[in-house]
Amino acid sequence: MPQTPAPSNEPKPAGRSGDAPSSPVVIAGHSALEFLLTCVMLFGVTTICRWVIGPSFISQHVHQIHLQLLFVGAVVGVLIAALILSRPGRTSGGHMNPAISFTMWRLGVFPKASVVPYIVAQLMGSALGVFLASAVWGPPATRPPAAYALLQPGPGWTAAELFAGEAASMAVIVYLVGFFLRIPRLAPLVPCLVGVLIGAAIPLLGTTTGGSINPARQFGPAVASGQLSFLWVYLLAPMAGALLAALALDRVNKHRTVLTHRLCGTKKDGAPLKEPPENAG
Repeated sequence: MPQTPAPSNEPKPAGRSGDAPSSPVVIAGHSALEFLLTCVMLFGVTTICRWVIGPSFISQHVHQIHLQLLFVGAVVGVLIAALILSRPGRTSGGHMNPAISFTMWRLGVFPKASVVPYIVAQLMGSALGVFLASAVWGPPATRPPAAYALLQPGPGWTAAELFAGEAASMAVIVYLVGFFLRIPRLAPLVPCLVGVLIGAAIPLLGTTTGGSINPARQFGPAVASGQLSFLWVYLLAPMAGALLAALALDRVNKHRTVLTHRLCGTKKDGAPLKEPPENAG
């Protein structure tokens, strides 16, 4: 009697979402959209920090840092959800986060050839977004307390503690996103889910880890400001947390698979996802 092959831990082939295999032209085009989306995201984040945390009529009336972070989190959460649901976001997947692109490849719904171009595009878009916002808003965006929207860990935090906090936070987000993308009726809720999770993380973690949970979120501000302390942690910790979450998703409820790499939770044309047919056996 033939033996059943042992399950492999290797990433599964991409294509569950019904997309055609990605050609170099498609990869370049989608990477350009990720560059644009991440640029807009960081322009928005830097602008929000300039007006909420920097000198402005808002910061004059809202002095308490936790209230300021709550305001920032709410606006950033809405911005991210809107970018995911935008036409460029529906086309590229709306990742805007190297850890998400890495996870989608690891879960088998995103081509390996797209991972590095996406990550490079996201980091470069992050830097451009911060530079553009700094040029538009001038010194109020570049000087403390806004300081290019740069994040810093709380006083006394070590690199190891920061790494653990950022990795754990990213793992929770990736696991929940992956869980929702396994179920067609939940998948369309992912943009709202991501917006809520990021919006909550900013006030909850802002005075401890900084609440980055995205290598691209910290890369642009660090490059623009020249403040590279802890940058390696902010770059690597979310990737480690994403990998842990992907491994957990592979081992929990193995009969369900992530259906798409698109955070809008639909096919490229907006059509709803469908359950893959069960393998006969």
